[in-house]
Amino acid sequence: MNDRYDPGYGGDQYELVGYDEYGRPVYRRIPAQQAPQQAYDPYAQQGYGYDPYATGQQQAVPPYDSYDTGRQQPVPPYDSYDPAYDPYGTGGTPTAGGTAAYDPYGQPAPGAQQQPRVAEQTAHIPQQPGPSEVPDESPAGRERDYHTEQFAFVEEPDGDSEDVIDWLKFTENRTERREEARRRARSRVIALVVVLALVAVGGVGYLWYAGKLPGLSSSDAKSGTSTAAGAQKRDVIVVHLHNTAKGGTSTALLVDNTTTEQGTTVLLPNSLSLSDDSGAVTTLAKSVDDDGSGGTRDQLDTVLGTNIEGTWRLDTPYLQNLVELVGNIDIDTNAEVPDPEDGKKKGAAPLVREGKSQTLSGKAAVAYATYRGSGEAANSQLERFGQVLQGVLRKMSSDAEAATVTVQTLGQIIEPPLSDRNLGAFLAKLADLAKGGDYKTALLPVQSDGTLSAQTSAGVVKDILGGTAKSPEQGSAVRVSVQNATGVKDTTDKARVVLLNGGFTFLEGGTADAAESASKVLYSDVAHKDDATEVAKTLGLPDGAVTKGTVASNAEVSVVLGQDYKPSSS
Repeated sequence: MNDRYDPGYGGDQYELVGYDEYGRPVYRRIPAQQAPQQAYDPYAQQGYGYDPYATGQQQAVPPYDSYDTGRQQPVPPYDSYDPAYDPYGTGGTPTAGGTAAYDPYGQPAPGAQQQPRVAEQTAHIPQQPGPSEVPDESPAGRERDYHTEQFAFVEEPDGDSEDVIDWLKFTENRTERREEARRRARSRVIALVVVLALVAVGGVGYLWYAGKLPGLSSSDAKSGTSTAAGAQKRDVIVVHLHNTAKGGTSTALLVDNTTTEQGTTVLLPNSLSLSDDSGAVTTLAKSVDDDGSGGTRDQLDTVLGTNIEGTWRLDTPYLQNLVELVGNIDIDTNAEVPDPEDGKKKGAAPLVREGKSQTLSGKAAVAYATYRGSGEAANSQLERFGQVLQGVLRKMSSDAEAATVTVQTLGQIIEPPLSDRNLGAFLAKLADLAKGGDYKTALLPVQSDGTLSAQTSAGVVKDILGGTAKSPEQGSAVRVSVQNATGVKDTTDKARVVLLNGGFTFLEGGTADAAESASKVLYSDVAHKDDATEVAKTLGLPDGAVTKGTVASNAEVSVVLGQDYKPSSS
C-alpha cells in the first residue's frame, strides 16, 4: 500500500499522516529533493511477512522517496489508535518509548519545547475539500481565517416579528370572513330564486286549474266555448225572496262552479218568459205565485237548460233574521232608503244612507233589498237584492257545520228535495268564494217581451249556467225557440199550438226588430238536423228553409217565422 499521493510530474508529493476526528485522511507535503534512483520495491516498507493487523511494535521503515531530503519524520507503525502519535509535528509529551504524547489541539506538554508550526504540514490535496473543523478556542484555532457563525443559523429575536404575525393573522381572518359572507350571500340568493320559482309555478298552476289564465277562460275562448262550459260541474239553487209586507217576489240563482271554483248570483227578471207543461206562456213572477216552487224550477230548467237542485224560499222576516245572525253586512249603497215606519214624517232620517261601505242591520238590509225608487226600472230593485245576498255570503261562516247551525237557527221550513244541511253546506262553499274575491253578481238580460236574445244572453246562459251544452235526454222533447218576424203578433201563439201538438217544447224567442219575407229553421249541431227538418214539416215550411246557423242558447232548434208562413195551412 502506497500512502503517498503524487499529483503528477513536476509537482509536490504528499503522504498520509493520519485521520482526523471525522475519519477523513490528512496529508502533508514532502519537498522535492534530488536523490539517487533506486529500484522500487512495493514490499520494501513492510517486507515479506508483514501483518497489517498486528498490534505489536514494529520497526519503522522509512518510505521510499526519490526526492528524499532526509527531513522526513519517522512513520509510526500501522496499528490501532496511538495517542502518542502527533501527525502535525507540534510536539508533545514523550512517552516511555520516547514518543511525545499527542495533543489534538497542538498544545505542548508541560516542560516540552513548542516547535514552530509548519504550514506545509496541514496542506490539502488540490481538488479535494479540506477537513472541516469544530470550533477551536485554542490560540491556533483563533488564527484561522473563518469562524463558526459563518455556518450556523442563528435565530435572533426581532421586535417586528410579532407585529408581522399579528398582521398576517388579521388579514387571514378578514379574508375568511369575507369568503364566508360571500358564501352566505350566494346561498341566500339561490334559496330566494328557488322560492320565487316555486311560487311562480304554483301560481300559474293554480290559475290554470281555476281557469283564470288569460285566453284560457271560457269567456275568452273563441271556439269550443259551449262544450268547455257545459263540461264544467255546477251546483245551482234558486232563491225566491217574498216581500210579506208589500207583496211581490224577487228571484235569483246561486251558482257554485266547482270546476273553476267561481261563485255567481244570477239575477232573473220577473218579466222572463216561461212556458208551463201545457205550453201556455207566462212570466217568472206569475209562475212563482201560481205554480209554486216546483213548477217554476222545472220551467227555468227548460228555458235556461240548467239543472236546479233545489228551491230556497226566503221571506223578508227570515232575511232580516239572517242578516242579524251573521252580524250585519257591509255593502256599497246606491240610494237612500227611508224608514218604512217613519217615512211619512218630514225631516225623518233615512234608514239606509247612500255611500261606500255602509253597515246595514237586518231591518235596513230588508228595506234596501226591496226598495224601488220612483221612476226606477224593476231591475234596479233586483240588483239591490243581489247586493244584499253577496253581503250575507261574505259574513256567513265558511264552515259547513257552522253555516248549517245558522240555517237551522232561522227556524224556517226548507222545501224538499233541499234540506237544511244541504243548504248550509252549499252556503258555506259560496261564503268561502265570496271572502276570497271569487264571487260576482250577473243580471240575465231579457228583451222587453221577456224572451232571451241569442246575442245578449249567451254570456250568462253559456258561460255561467252552461245551458246549451246539455244534450236532451233520450225520448225528451226537442226545445224549439220561435221568433216572430211576420209583423203579425198572433202568429206566435198559433205556431206554439202547432209545435206543442207535434211533441216539441215551445220556447218564446220574442219578436224580431224587422219583418222578414222568408222563414228559416236553424240548427247548430249536425245531430239536430233531423229535428230541424221535422220542425219544418210540422209548421208546413219547405225543406229549403232548414239550414245551419246560430241557435238560441237555450234551444236545439230555432225558428224565424217570416211572411211566407201561413198558419191556416198548418
